[in-house]
Amino acid sequence: MTPLRGRDELLRIIRKISAGEYTDEILDLTGPEYGPDIQELAEAVGMMMVRIEARENRLEQLLDKIRKDTVNTITAVVRALGARDAYSEGHGERVGRYARRLAQRMELDNGEVERIRIAGTLHDIGKIGFSDELFSGEDTTLSETMKAEIRRHPEWGRDILKNLDFLGPALEYVYAHHEQVDGSGYPRGLSGRDIPLGARIIAVADCFDAMTTDRPYHRGVPLEDGLEALRSMAGSYLDAELVEAFIVEIRGNGLS
Repeated sequence: MTPLRGRDELLRIIRKISAGEYTDEILDLTGPEYGPDIQELAEAVGMMMVRIEARENRLEQLLDKIRKDTVNTITAVVRALGARDAYSEGHGERVGRYARRLAQRMELDNGEVERIRIAGTLHDIGKIGFSDELFSGEDTTLSETMKAEIRRHPEWGRDILKNLDFLGPALEYVYAHHEQVDGSGYPRGLSGRDIPLGARIIAVADCFDAMTTDRPYHRGVPLEDGLEALRSMAGSYLDAELVEAFIVEIRGNGLS
């Protein structure tokens, strides 16, 4: 091996490492076929690469912990909604679990399943902005102002979460969870496949939990009645394929 060839090979590998492509090729340059200068430089670059990679791994672990702690904190805020609205207690976590199960049944990758679970858990966080009148639980006719508040909660939820960049598409799922496949939903009137899949999954889970859970203004329906009610909404409000997949999942594996 000529000194010039060894130098060119070293430069080529250093360029790869500096671009973030950590490679074991650097170890090849520490062999006896290379001169002592190339060997020494290759060993130094190899050690530097190992240290940088280790630091990046530690940083990624720290960022993962920060992300998890942030989501846990926001989830605690969602739970706190139960202090104002008894129905909200546990609703987000149930929707998150149902949405996760449906996403898994649709064979989505693990990262997307987790994003959908998080979005399902946090989908109603915008309700924090509701007035006391809406949270009163009284059986009163909704005023136009109250209806406007309800229709804005997906937007408020997105705005609350928008600086958490690591949530990625989950922000859009929160924003779009009240869109309906026939275009009659809100806040943007999206229809069909224009509604993100994660939001369509959450919509199925949300509707099911709403129907099968006791609310101030109605008793929750039995499981089978809830599933049949979902089916009646398929193709108009809800994605028909997702409804059928959800029914199979719940009938096969139960509620838990």
